[in-house]
Amino acid sequence: MRAILGVLAVSCVVCIHAGTYTDRFLEQYNKIHNSANGYFSSEGVPYHSVETLIVEAPDHGHQTTSEAFSYHIWLEAMYGAIQGDFSSFNSAWDTLEKYAIPALQTANGAYNPSKPATFQAEWDTPSEYPSQSDSSVPVGQDPISAELKSAYGSDSLYSMHWLFDVDNVYGFSNTQGQCEDGGSGPSLFNNYQRGPEESVWRTIPQPTCDQFKYGGQNGFLDLFTKDSSYAHQYKYTAAPDADARAVQAAYWAAQWATANGQISSISSTLSKAAKMGDYLRYSFFDKYFKKIGNCIGAYACQGATGKDSAHYLISWYFAWGASYNAQYDWAWRIGDGAAHFGYQNPLAAYALSTDSNLTPKGATAVEDWKTSLDRQLELYEFLQTSEGAFAGGVTNSWKGRYETPDSDLQVDTFHGMFYDWEPVYHDPPSNRWYGMQPWSADRLAQYYYVTGDTKAQAILEKWVNWVIPNIKWTGDDFEMPANLEWSGDPPNAHVTVATWGKDLGTAAATARTFSYYAAKANDATVKENAKKLLDALYANYQTTKGIAAPETREDYSRFNEAVYVPNGWTGTYPNGDVIDSSATFIKIRSWYKNDPDWSKVQAYLDGGDAPVFTYHRFWTQADIALAFGAYGLLFNE
Repeated sequence: MRAILGVLAVSCVVCIHAGTYTDRFLEQYNKIHNSANGYFSSEGVPYHSVETLIVEAPDHGHQTTSEAFSYHIWLEAMYGAIQGDFSSFNSAWDTLEKYAIPALQTANGAYNPSKPATFQAEWDTPSEYPSQSDSSVPVGQDPISAELKSAYGSDSLYSMHWLFDVDNVYGFSNTQGQCEDGGSGPSLFNNYQRGPEESVWRTIPQPTCDQFKYGGQNGFLDLFTKDSSYAHQYKYTAAPDADARAVQAAYWAAQWATANGQISSISSTLSKAAKMGDYLRYSFFDKYFKKIGNCIGAYACQGATGKDSAHYLISWYFAWGASYNAQYDWAWRIGDGAAHFGYQNPLAAYALSTDSNLTPKGATAVEDWKTSLDRQLELYEFLQTSEGAFAGGVTNSWKGRYETPDSDLQVDTFHGMFYDWEPVYHDPPSNRWYGMQPWSADRLAQYYYVTGDTKAQAILEKWVNWVIPNIKWTGDDFEMPANLEWSGDPPNAHVTVATWGKDLGTAAATARTFSYYAAKANDATVKENAKKLLDALYANYQTTKGIAAPETREDYSRFNEAVYVPNGWTGTYPNGDVIDSSATFIKIRSWYKNDPDWSKVQAYLDGGDAPVFTYHRFWTQADIALAFGAYGLLFNE
């Protein structure tokens, strides 16, 4: 029944290709694609933001993330729905494949699925690193590597690395397929490495492939891992929500192209999306493939066989790497035992388990994604507060060390996993930002729209009824919830809105969530709230480059924040910046002082007012365009 409802619903989406809101989509789309506005590099890679001076998850605007690549895919899919031309959808995936899927994976064939990785404890503060690896801690077996190799004939993972220095500002030159080669193209790199308390302000950026050309005697490796010896190596990390968003976008492209009689034109790209969904299953597994449920004690909690290590949720990351240049013969892979509600994507799970255009080749992939769909819906129910918001996530490894959680957290567990209101990063708390709420609820609403699942409907109805009264209106302008505060544990967790603000991206995601829910539930009040938000975005926040609002950045006082480097450790960046125990954020990024906007920050550091910036983030501008387009397609307005 779900599949039949899905076909009927989607066929209505594509009936109309013109109207006020689809015109607004095209207007915003054209601003994003106007080369004078600076959203894309010369290679066609979407930047994190047009502006270069911005510090959040990336620490420079002309870096990018797998998130941006996935939004690009989604943007081009909707363009195809409205204009009937899916060539840019194919081209966007080609760009993703060319620059975001690591090409340097030459030693992956040394991977032993019976011993995927060596345990290394996470610690509470960056100063507790480097952390000692411990081969005596039991780890489980990887149950899908052989299946994936059989399906695709390759040891390489078809997954996006999450972070890229598009203009090679750091100078690591980890261009595709190369290791510190001196090239100038988009370069893969890493930053976060030292546990949940490591904010972007305290990171030590490092190359994805390290042959000790930069950094210290052992490159950057001995800043993060304490070992008896160090080898040249490459390492990559995926942000699974981005890979899932790319699959989600491909699902819509398939529906829209089918309705336009053009499915054959994108079939090759859809096969690649299905392949990405196959490898995305690495997000289902405990970090060290240990058994899921009541996993307390690094030594006591046993390694799993088969799928006993699978929680079937979309976790915060998975990672892989190997020796470089045949120094040694080894490779590794890890999952993640922590799952944030904000990363779940029921529509992607539905697509990968039911849509013949997106069927993965892995022998157990469809069944795994069916299980994941049910498990994700369970998680929303488990984490939903009486108010309606979703409270954080769950973990199989308390504090990243399989420690013993407080006794109250052991009473109500999720398949033996423990509730954590900030299950991943802590600076800032990972469920404080309201934006996680509509990002995830939007995917649930799209799933509900396609399937009519009454469980999803009940969850969404409660969520929508929490959000609407918490939007503050002054005439035709609004403030959205910004920061949330949490108390209690499921089933008695509670939320309050601590602050409000003008995050236009989360406003757009909220409007899109309202739109999909209202279209299926036939709820005129929720539809009117979606329209009101979209009209306010369009009327109040137009710029020549998109739709954006000024932001006061008090956090930019942290440019002078100390970055922990162990006493006695010294190293250098490609530009000569010295890394030592006196390091600060700006000292190891001296190139920032050449940014055209640096004077605004320097004046603040010298005692002036906090600087104000108007940012054009790629994800935000795409999110706004997609919200316009979805409303227009759904309601023929």
